[in-house]
Amino acid sequence: FTMAASAGVTVAAAPAARRSVAQRSAARASAGLGSRKAVGGVSLAGLAAPGAVLNRRSAPAAGASRARRSNVFAAADAAEKVKPDRSGADAKDAGAGQRVMIIGGDGYCGWATALHLSNRGYEVAIVDNMCRRTFDDQLGFNSLTPIKGIHERVRKWEEVSGNKIQLYVGDICDYEFLSAAFQAFEPTAAVHYGEQRSAPYSMMDRTRAVFTQTNNVMGTINVMYAIKEFAPECHLVKLGTMGEYGTPNIDIEEGYITIEHNGRSDTLPYPKQGGSFYHLSKCHDSANMLFCTKAWGLRTTDLNQGVVYGVATEETMMAPELINRLDYDAVFGTALNRFCIQAAVGHPMTVYGKGGQTRGFLDIRDTVRCIQIACDNPAPPGEMKIYNQFTEQFSVNELAAMVTEAGKKIGLDPQVINVPNPRTELEEHYYNAKNSKLGDLGLEPHLMSDALLDSLLNIIVQYKDSVDQRLLLPAVNWKESASVGQNVAAN
Repeated sequence: FTMAASAGVTVAAAPAARRSVAQRSAARASAGLGSRKAVGGVSLAGLAAPGAVLNRRSAPAAGASRARRSNVFAAADAAEKVKPDRSGADAKDAGAGQRVMIIGGDGYCGWATALHLSNRGYEVAIVDNMCRRTFDDQLGFNSLTPIKGIHERVRKWEEVSGNKIQLYVGDICDYEFLSAAFQAFEPTAAVHYGEQRSAPYSMMDRTRAVFTQTNNVMGTINVMYAIKEFAPECHLVKLGTMGEYGTPNIDIEEGYITIEHNGRSDTLPYPKQGGSFYHLSKCHDSANMLFCTKAWGLRTTDLNQGVVYGVATEETMMAPELINRLDYDAVFGTALNRFCIQAAVGHPMTVYGKGGQTRGFLDIRDTVRCIQIACDNPAPPGEMKIYNQFTEQFSVNELAAMVTEAGKKIGLDPQVINVPNPRTELEEHYYNAKNSKLGDLGLEPHLMSDALLDSLLNIIVQYKDSVDQRLLLPAVNWKESASVGQNVAAN
């Protein structure tokens, strides 16, 4: 997902002058990330006993609760609207004529997206600097699944599929590099995953807070300048987050809200209440995008994505060398990943606080299809489309109950404990987010209950011997973030 320190560049088919610019740019090495911080781990001995946990519900009751909590595209809306015909979306030439630059294409969502589009006839280029891998090296983490290096990945993909993915290795915060990549590839769409995407990482210390905001906001501004100067018809598809909205006590609209005040009415961007320096960087991105869209007549789509889960897509399972990453540590891993891995290794699932925190979720297979839909439906010049990209919403307690239910089906005995919440957030709150627009464009979602066993739990069980259980407990406390950081690597 992330783009930070420059690390060399591969520019395919670039004219000599452009290639030399890129090579000069790649020769620079940016400063290190500075001091690193560790917030003390939590001992199981001091946590609530398994009895102080979720009340296990019967399968019918749990299913009924999930049905109430789910916000999958409403049947009533579907009955009133005729969805576009997407029957040809999986054809080998579905994307013929489109050139899509995947910024952050070595990351979890980026890699799956690159392969998905390449397999459907889109010309694809990956722009990345492997910074996400650097974070793992610094912090002592690793993907549970054994991922290969990016060069080996793209070579294997060409061998398996016959499709070539162009690779540009460098930092989008280095404008010389980015401009050379844009001029060489000439994208019709730029899918921007390339940011530091972890809320806990952004809250570890001042250095990482500043890095997150600088890297994310500056990188996005550079991308918009590159589009303006070198590819003015290029459609920017930017990955935001549902976390930008926070947890307001009113319904969350899809990007915009119509306000009536003192007898006047206007449609405005929905208020943002980011809950970390990471989420706030996304808020800044959205504001900057809207400004540049209007000022320069750009074509932009802002995708406020929920929490993504799963490992397997059709393409990432075509060869072992193509497998996607799976993070489970307390900094980059999500609650669902962590719960599934804890269940697989016999570690109690750790629910933060009361467990009422509710968020939107979607399967990685739906993420890649959402991106394809966005690419196929570009915004007109001067307009920023905003979609809430999730298919269901669940509380943390409901996630734990679902993992418990799914784990039992494959012979596991998942347990749950409540641990002190390291985050500053509401643990019980109203949450009702709208998400109809992608459904109206033809998205047919995979539901979590159908996907858990095949897409996550079974794969995790295969690699459970590689789990470092020291990384499963909370490691970053929002209130303890300080100006001087230390290592968080497990010792």
